[in-house]
Amino acid sequence: MSLAIDGVAIPDSKLAREITEVVRDTETPLLFNHSSRVYYFGALAGKRRALKFDPELLYAGAMFHDMGLTPRHSSQVERFEVDSANAARDFLHARGISEGEVETVWTAIALHTTPGIPQHMHPVVALVTAGVEMDVLGLSYSDYSDAEREAVVTAHPRTEHFKEDIIQAFYDGIKHKPDTTFGNVKADVIADKEPDFRRGNFCSVIRQSPWRG
Repeated sequence: MSLAIDGVAIPDSKLAREITEVVRDTETPLLFNHSSRVYYFGALAGKRRALKFDPELLYAGAMFHDMGLTPRHSSQVERFEVDSANAARDFLHARGISEGEVETVWTAIALHTTPGIPQHMHPVVALVTAGVEMDVLGLSYSDYSDAEREAVVTAHPRTEHFKEDIIQAFYDGIKHKPDTTFGNVKADVIADKEPDFRRGNFCSVIRQSPWRG
């Protein structure tokens, strides 16, 4: 049975165990532990916000969200988020999960790097992004107690230099297809009209997060 943190635990089901097995066998320990923390932080956020969500679907979204960074699931032409979402879809279809639920997980994964939209969608979509933003960027860091953060990190440790390690993992997973990283077009419009505009920088946000390491 998985660790319970303030009543939040990995679902004790055949599907969840199969998810754990396939992700552990495919991802590096860095990404596997990161994805596991994303589940806990997302589920804790859901509990705090009194959102109703299916823990199995949240677990699927959290655990598969970076599968597109792995050689096994990385295509030559799709964004890594889409590769990850497609891997989850194939996995869930093979296990008879309903089309609507598969679509929810697919959407949660596909949008997890698109800020400003997921929080207005289905709770599973919102909470996968919330978990990612907490673990990678430290957003809403103070919303979690010291005990919650310590328990999650103890169960699924961060590497000593996690911030640089995760940036490197992202780079390694997308460097062969740079055209898929085309960003938010609105920033291009502002930059075109305002010479002094400074774009936000994802790597800088990671390095400035409240997390250590």
